[in-house]
Amino acid sequence: MTKLRRYKTHRLFHRTSVLDGIGSIINIPGNYFDFNYSNSGEEADRKAIENDWGVVGDDIRKAAKKTNDELLQLQD
Repeated sequence: MTKLRRYKTHRLFHRTSVLDGIGSIINIPGNYFDFNYSNSGEEADRKAIENDWGVVGDDIRKAAKKTNDELLQLQD
């Protein structure tokens, strides 16, 4: 079985918490958050579109598995 790639809905931006927000207020140099950078706009677009469709594919796989499991339960 091949390992599936994990896609995220927040690939370009750092997920923050309340404590991260409080810490960023105190941060004077301004380098508190780390972002995912790309070499060009086209590369960033490609990565974002690939990731978006990957999330859609993950949702379809989960729905198909759930439907299959429910059908197998009905057969028992």
